Amino acid sequence: MRSPRTLEVWKLGTVNYLKSLKLQDKLVSERKANRIPDTLLSLQHPPTYTLGKRRTDHNLLIPEAELKSIGAELHYTQRGGDITFHGPRQAVLYPILSLRSIGFGARSYVEALERSMIEFASLYGVKARPGNKCETGVWVGDGKIGAIGVRISSGITCHGMAFNIDPDMKYFEHIVPCGIADKEVTSLRRETDAQLPSDEVIHEQLVSCLAKVFSYDDVVWKEDPSAILDTLEDED
Repeated sequence: MRSPRTLEVWKLGTVNYLKSLKLQDKLVSERKANRIPDTLLSLQHPPTYTLGKRRTDHNLLIPEAELKSIGAELHYTQRGGDITFHGPRQAVLYPILSLRSIGFGARSYVEALERSMIEFASLYGVKARPGNKCETGVWVGDGKIGAIGVRISSGITCHGMAFNIDPDMKYFEHIVPCGIADKEVTSLRRETDAQLPSDEVIHEQLVSCLAKVFSYDDVVWKEDPSAILDTLEDED
């Protein structure tokens, strides 16, 4: 019989992308040393484009010099996947998990992230599906509603998934989302007739779906973002 598993969830609100990278690096080191349990960051970003380690700059359709004029930033990362947009009204989850402790390989981990978003979408009567061959993420028809890009180091995960609640869709016009041409991007707001609750409630529902799919027995919610974000400033 396995021992009970706990997921610690930090509700961080809106966080600058670079600060989230620094926080993930810190938590990955602590998880590798077994100083913290499996941890999940729940947050949103200001308008930000990110590129994965393949550096597919050609999928950014606006000159980098013009990004400031639309209020967006561009950052290069070491995650898998292609170019992605993050912004307000998009739920971002960054799991810092030990795959060994939960008995997952890389593929089964990504599939579990997909199932988490699919289950969440079903709460609002939206029938989502995994991508077809060469299509990452989660889709509704031909519209992509959830993106996945992960990094795994010594069996510890970081980066994660982004689910479109009701973001400003104009930002997606400046990229080839996830490098897949001729495909649309969609959102929960577009796909459901249901009244959407607050972003905070939606984040909690998405986290709960993930915890269920990953078979966590207990979820511990951390409500004070300063308790973890201020530790980064202390190290500067």
